[in-house]
Amino acid sequence: MAGRVLLISANRCEFPYPVFPLGLAMVATALRRAGYVTEWHDCQVPGPPLAAVVRAFRPDYVGLSLRNIDDVVFQRRQTYYGALIELCRELRQLTDRPLIVGGSGFSIFPKVLLELTGADYGLVGEGETGLVQLLAALEDGADPTGIPGLVFRRGRAVVLNPRLMTAAGSGSLPVDWPPALAAHYLRVSSMLNVQTQRGCPFECCYCTYPWLEGARARRRDPEVVAEDFAAIERAGGRYAFVVDSVFNSSPTHVQETCEAILRRGLTLHWGCFLRPQGLTRELMRLMARAGLRHIEFGTDSFCDAVLAAYGKHFTFADVAHAHELARAEQVDCCHFIIAGGPGETPATLREGFRNAQRLAGAVILALPGMRVYPGTPLFARARQQPDFPAADDLLEPRFYFSPEVTPESVRAALQDFARESSGWIVNEPGPEYAALAARLRQRGVVGPLWSYLALMQRVLPRPA
Repeated sequence: MAGRVLLISANRCEFPYPVFPLGLAMVATALRRAGYVTEWHDCQVPGPPLAAVVRAFRPDYVGLSLRNIDDVVFQRRQTYYGALIELCRELRQLTDRPLIVGGSGFSIFPKVLLELTGADYGLVGEGETGLVQLLAALEDGADPTGIPGLVFRRGRAVVLNPRLMTAAGSGSLPVDWPPALAAHYLRVSSMLNVQTQRGCPFECCYCTYPWLEGARARRRDPEVVAEDFAAIERAGGRYAFVVDSVFNSSPTHVQETCEAILRRGLTLHWGCFLRPQGLTRELMRLMARAGLRHIEFGTDSFCDAVLAAYGKHFTFADVAHAHELARAEQVDCCHFIIAGGPGETPATLREGFRNAQRLAGAVILALPGMRVYPGTPLFARARQQPDFPAADDLLEPRFYFSPEVTPESVRAALQDFARESSGWIVNEPGPEYAALAARLRQRGVVGPLWSYLALMQRVLPRPA
């Protein structure tokens, strides 16, 4: 008899919109192809309580996925791992079957989270191969402790095995989206997600992607990616978001993916994260023809000295060029800014603001402070500070600020910029944003809503 696996998405973050658990869908696809029966429980989707699901499904194994540790917002510092701990406690009362935890959030703090959750096993990084191997070993009564990326107990110690990055990256087969879940996320957020590659070859000082996915891009077959786009359209979707850390890691990859989409004759619109470097008019035009409507640029700063300190390896001239290319093709774009990190001073903040005024029509999402995660270059820098905690203590968010600024001075500067330029979004949206988002979705607006948020901030009074 095929093993029965209950998969639980522990994600509860709903801002700026609920995100479909794509990683868990890829794991579910791999399990079903290996002969397992799967059932979902998504903590963001209305439905039967967990106890009822466990009683009805009677799982042989339970897999839980944690997408995010926290919201990376200095002002709020909301954490999500507590929900994973509570889920595991509840499951211990409902079933004696093995609990297995994973997901990108878990993978950053695997040892401490295995301890806190009391789970039987954890998997770091890609779960599609590791979970199938683990379940096969458990069913056969074999020793699973040699599986790459496995987290387990050996006596009182928690052991983390080295990972093995597969050449296929995020999979050689299309993703199976459970119809009911797909319909829910299309209704509440207007979009589903697509991954075209894993791994990040860039060196941003704060980023966990090279640790989570490897420092080399591993790309999916463009035809398989195009089939994912087509499946979303067949499910009634009108928008997809490409969740790659950087979609344009290779011009050839962008070209081949867009050409595969165009060959399908799809009408689906989409957005993505882009690096504001290495773009050409021809490449931007091709992406727009293939349905690109929104770009979220990982710009981080508009000042060259700060960009260098952040490890970005591009300049503001690159940013301005990429911005103009997007505008020429009528693609909306937003720049994400991290203010106050390494190299920041009051002068660099002012220089960045002056440069930003040269970006016509730009929406700029600016956050103060740089969240510190273990294993990053920023962590090595932050550890030089005498009061900085050990890596495991970073479950509670800690933020780095340059010695030349303070959190208060950075936040005050951003408030000043927002008062002078309507495109800057620096305040947490209030309840009126949620109401606006709901109305826009009801009217058929799809995709990111940051342009509307910027408009709302222009017409509503700003904080003093």
